[in-house]
Amino acid sequence: MPITVVRTKAELRSGIARLLEEHAGRRGSAPSLGLVPTMGALHSGHGRLAEAAVAANDVVVASIFVNPLQFGDPKDLERYPRTLEADAALLEHVGVDLAFAPSVEEMYPGGDPLVRVTAGPLAGKWEGASRPGHFDGVLTVVSKLFHLAIPGPAAGQPTSFRAYFGQKDAQQLAIVRRMVKDLDFPVEVVGVPIVRAEDGLALSSRNQFLSAEQREAALVLSRALRLVDERATAHEPLEPDDAVDLINSQPGVELDYFEVVDPDTLEPLAFNCRETPFTGEALAIVAARVGDVRLIDNMPLKAR
Repeated sequence: MPITVVRTKAELRSGIARLLEEHAGRRGSAPSLGLVPTMGALHSGHGRLAEAAVAANDVVVASIFVNPLQFGDPKDLERYPRTLEADAALLEHVGVDLAFAPSVEEMYPGGDPLVRVTAGPLAGKWEGASRPGHFDGVLTVVSKLFHLAIPGPAAGQPTSFRAYFGQKDAQQLAIVRRMVKDLDFPVEVVGVPIVRAEDGLALSSRNQFLSAEQREAALVLSRALRLVDERATAHEPLEPDDAVDLINSQPGVELDYFEVVDPDTLEPLAFNCRETPFTGEALAIVAARVGDVRLIDNMPLKAR
């Protein structure tokens, strides 16, 4: 079926209600709803999110909204690509039912919201340290999307509600999960693994700003992650300083951080990383600037 693109909150609510009622009428049971929040400029990584949602839910909605609250630099906000027609085509191809593409005025009538959701201590490090206020902006818009999309009774029955986020933004995923837990949102947060290009670079809307030479240099990030992943798999000391040295040896790449952290708390692992064999599970995270483009990546680690 052709995807429906709506622009207002009222159209979103009525569209979700109609789709859920249609599914409930056909099945005679409670349908489920999946939400895929995006900022547009979609690539196959976003497609994987949408595919996961379509596979697990009766009705799937995606949002396409470049959220100004997430940007500290107005120039970064201005140059963020807007590709609504192509985005809608990708979402339609994988089977998404409804796309919500509001204006800034529709999402924030009267200007920037005076009351926002704050990310707290989890946002004080890594990406949060480099981009102050970024995660407050993320949580504010995500909480609004949750409230707008959370389904009421369909055909007299409640529905389940799942929201899909990419593992590439690992800190964002951890913070959204914590918000859902702490604020009792009736939402199941589903993390979807990173999608990589054939050369290993994690897919990102920002990759299009890399020159061919910069893209080649950026591959050092995935190589550094694979280095510690191979050691984790082999039950060896991770020695993350070797990964740092590898990145720093690459011309044109300015490292912000490379660290091995707890996947839930994002606190650095002080044990079994350097001198003792790695055990358990962890997450290797990295951020670096390649030219004017800031890239992030990560890799789950698990001893085999």
